[in-house]
Amino acid sequence: MKITTRSMFGISARFALGLAAALAVCGFMLSSATAAEKAKNLFGAKVLPALAAPQSFGFYSKGCFAGGVALPLDGPTWQVMRPSRNRRWGHPELIGLLEKFSRDAAAEGWRGLLVGDIAQPRGGPMLTGHASHQIGLDADIWFTPMPARRYSLAQRDTVGAVSLIRPGTHLVDERKWAPVYARLLRQAASYPEVERIFVNPGIKKKLCDTVSGDRAWLNKIRPLWGHDSHFHIRISCPPGSTGCKPQRGTGTADGCGEQLAWWFTDEPWRPAKGPQKPKARDVMTMADLPKACQVVLGEPAPLSADAVTYWAKGTAVAASGAPEAPAAAMPAMPDTASAFVPTPKVDIPLPLPRP
Repeated sequence: MKITTRSMFGISARFALGLAAALAVCGFMLSSATAAEKAKNLFGAKVLPALAAPQSFGFYSKGCFAGGVALPLDGPTWQVMRPSRNRRWGHPELIGLLEKFSRDAAAEGWRGLLVGDIAQPRGGPMLTGHASHQIGLDADIWFTPMPARRYSLAQRDTVGAVSLIRPGTHLVDERKWAPVYARLLRQAASYPEVERIFVNPGIKKKLCDTVSGDRAWLNKIRPLWGHDSHFHIRISCPPGSTGCKPQRGTGTADGCGEQLAWWFTDEPWRPAKGPQKPKARDVMTMADLPKACQVVLGEPAPLSADAVTYWAKGTAVAASGAPEAPAAAMPAMPDTASAFVPTPKVDIPLPLPRP
């Protein structure tokens, strides 16, 4: 069964009415101080998501989201890396997809996913790093397979991902490449929700040169600077997120022609001339973001991160990676303990409190 925002939680009339009321009552006239405040500072200071129905607002590089849930630090087929950044949050559609992908990838021979940045608890521009990852629909997956052992939290913040690109070139290092990488990317591209997968141009070229048979999935594999040690999954705007701005489609071609050839000219790598413009995230203010993001900032938070840590197959996944009691065996929880109330009694992953 496909897990959708609508089937899991419905669209909360409370949040929709609250948003409309907030915008109508104050006319959404931000004070000059608030409007000028750097958005990255405001969103970077939030340690928990907005207690509201899951919705994404704005564009991937200019927006925010409400009702986020966290990917557990450990699962049977994944580990979250760089936990100190607190960027393991996303729209429930994305988090559910990542868990499914980790299981499917394991069936394809991949030991498990090392998951990098997803988003801040309420999205928005980040204090450092990404231009996108703002609306809970982007996630980074390392090309390094998960080891048999569990990394400590300290190791997850220090262990480095391994690049697949040969130093000094834009081509894949043949000593590191293996067919399992193509299977991994093909599996990620197989989901209808996945709109784009960003990889280094050299990795795209390797796929173009070697993939036989069905090549339609290569359309979703898009070359981009960086992405040599990880790939970036982006899903489309989820149902119910009417304020989410979709990205232009990728067409139907496999992307292995002139579009890819451009990346192997000097032009993409030529240093920019003249004064360097500051990065958008460093100058973006609240006035630059969708008006709904001001409401998202002001929404109350859940009781704790555990209250909105995602459940896999109806079973809570503890930090140790060991499954806990099935959801059906859990006692009823008060409404205030859940980020989405009331919670429907159906056999699907639910963001409920863990013991």
